[in-house]
Amino acid sequence: MAPKIVCVVGPTACGKTALGVLLAKQYGGEVVSADSMQIYKGMTIGTAAPTAAEMDGVPHHMIAVSDPAEQWSAARYAREAAPVIDDILARGKLPVLVGGTGLWIDAVVKGHGFAAGCAGGSVRKELEDRLAAEGVGPLLAELREVDPASAERLHPADEKRILRALEVYRETGRTITAHNEETKALPPRYDAVWIGLQFADREDMKRLIDRRVDRMAEAGLLEEVRALLGRGLPRNATALQAIGYKEFLGVLEGTASEAEALAEVKLRSRQYAKRQLTWLRRNPAIHWVFWEKDRNFARALQISTEILSAAGVS
Repeated sequence: MAPKIVCVVGPTACGKTALGVLLAKQYGGEVVSADSMQIYKGMTIGTAAPTAAEMDGVPHHMIAVSDPAEQWSAARYAREAAPVIDDILARGKLPVLVGGTGLWIDAVVKGHGFAAGCAGGSVRKELEDRLAAEGVGPLLAELREVDPASAERLHPADEKRILRALEVYRETGRTITAHNEETKALPPRYDAVWIGLQFADREDMKRLIDRRVDRMAEAGLLEEVRALLGRGLPRNATALQAIGYKEFLGVLEGTASEAEALAEVKLRSRQYAKRQLTWLRRNPAIHWVFWEKDRNFARALQISTEILSAAGVS
């Protein structure tokens, strides 16, 4: 049987970090971050990475493990997080995955690997050049010839996945559709118990997000961006495209005021939270805890404990 783990998920600013720590303390567990930006060093403020006080003595993994100049994908995260999770299990501890990057969590829980293809390789470069020169139309037409199921499924504006589907076919001779169908039938690597956090009223979520962004600015987000640039991080690095960093980069470049950047970060963060919820709601296994005006962590811990007990976690 697949070993049990706990996944605490939800949109940004919903309290995942705090509940993850409470559950880890309750069950003698350790937290594994599943946040696509918290993996980078020197990006504590803008990613809301947990402080030592917030960790409260609970070991945390997959935080600040990579140089911001590096590129990460769900496949790489799954490869590097799985041995960490397995080590926690081998020591008799409970792994608690905490994060809002749904694709990454799905990847590590399923553990099936990804279709071959190199994002930085020559095939991808050729496809990107064609996209820039010809637009997405001819590429979608080519995909329709070799993988009609993917062409039908993908929106014409989803250029990233259209390129990915073509890349897989060119490099492997097999369609990404075939790969996905094969992996669907495989059992997951881990038996995950899913706990999701969200607000009953979306307006309450928006207000909390806005307050968090204000605190980030007060804590020195602009200086954090300046420090990253001072270390030689190129302006087009993936890490600097993260919400908060991209907008405050504009302040340093003189294209936006701090007030404009702050307003943009709040807007982008609210939009991101909506996308996170859209992704997570597709997972029927998630047990949702709904916040009212305030986040009641004692109640959330009690509900989560009942869910875990029913799932055989002790």
